[in-house]
Amino acid sequence: MSEDAPTVRLDVWLWRARFFKTRSLSSAAVTKRGVRITRHGQTRRTDKPSALASPGDVLTFTRARRIEVVEVVAVGERRGPAREAAELYKRLGEADD
Repeated sequence: MSEDAPTVRLDVWLWRARFFKTRSLSSAAVTKRGVRITRHGQTRRTDKPSALASPGDVLTFTRARRIEVVEVVAVGERRGPAREAAELYKRLGEADD
């Protein structure tokens, strides 16, 4: 990640992108189930809601008994309407748990 790349806390990004209804649910999901972050071809698992996400990162996490794989396109400025939230990521795949 370059020094000038925009970043945001993982729990905040998942909430802004509307994967979770509240920020506390987002934080709890990261803490309890963890998230895999792939950056520059290297994958690491984190259970820290304060981990940073930036454009280009690929996130793998579970939600509603499904595995979500998304690429972060933008960090966003706020939790906006669903149409705005959908512009924050590109869905790469999902599979049954």
